[in-house]
Amino acid sequence: MADASDAEQSLPGLVPRLLGEYGRLVRAALASYLPAKEPSRYLYELVADYPRRGGKMMRPGLCIATARAFGAQPRDAIRTAVSIELLHNALLIHDDIEDESEQRRAQPTLHILHGVPLAINAGDAMTLMSLRPLIENIETLGSELAMQLIREMERMALESAEGQAIELGWRRDNVLDLTIDDYLAMVLKKTCWLATIYPIRAGVLIGMRRNVDLDQFLRFGFLLGAAFQIQDDVLNLVGDHTYGKERNGDLSEGKRTLMLIRLFECTLAEERRRLGSILSLRREERSPEEVCWMRTLMDKYECIDYARKIANGLAGAADYEHSMVFSHLPDSPDKQFLKDMSRWVIERA
Repeated sequence: MADASDAEQSLPGLVPRLLGEYGRLVRAALASYLPAKEPSRYLYELVADYPRRGGKMMRPGLCIATARAFGAQPRDAIRTAVSIELLHNALLIHDDIEDESEQRRAQPTLHILHGVPLAINAGDAMTLMSLRPLIENIETLGSELAMQLIREMERMALESAEGQAIELGWRRDNVLDLTIDDYLAMVLKKTCWLATIYPIRAGVLIGMRRNVDLDQFLRFGFLLGAAFQIQDDVLNLVGDHTYGKERNGDLSEGKRTLMLIRLFECTLAEERRRLGSILSLRREERSPEEVCWMRTLMDKYECIDYARKIANGLAGAADYEHSMVFSHLPDSPDKQFLKDMSRWVIERA
């Protein structure tokens, strides 16, 4: 793809256009990693389900765009991008089970369709399958770089597991005295490493083809990923049918979102006691009326507006950080894509 002019690079549609372009490349390559063999009905059809439902392809798109911005070709990054998408979908299966979610990408979740045991096994299988493209990187990137990408994946996977453990632990123990700093520390691990930090760091490695200080990209990835997660939490409360998950699902699940944390800071003592009592219940014990009451209370105390302001601030900081770590690169659509992502994560529906 030839470089566009400055005017073309700044078009509002750049991010969706490149996400679409890179998404098509990843889906085509990913198909070759989905076996057409037995046991199809009990495993491989389940493994293929979430990837075939679509998705915005932000994570693999970030990997390819970063690699291109640093001088690589899409073919150099495609296997790593496929690995990222496979692992992302595997973790979605597990997340849906842990959260007792009912919908994923506007369809019933895998465990609702096939039961928890088969869904867990499919998620386990896809997690292992995500290693294959990274191993095959040896053919095009060489053994040293391929091994470095595997090490980066290992760190990302552990960071993600730690973040997930923190969030699940808060819900199990009904932890109520949380702050915005607690939330952001959890999101750094649970969301940012897989959603933004690892794809960007992997792209830098692929583009540079040598050792580089990857920690300089941590702040940009964190700011972008945290803004993305807060907006995702907001959309769960206000998004339309295109959002893809059940409305107010995070409240039904008792997730400690920024809005819920803010609610505990603002409510009166009696309201706080009722909130704590509702959140101490298991999901199936929490009535729709109680969920509706919590949602109404969030409007009363303007918790959603508060979260939006925080997300916008993080996105603005990500935009500034982009100018610090990517300014030395020549202008290109992919460099502009990375910059425009800070706006896209906030404005997406």
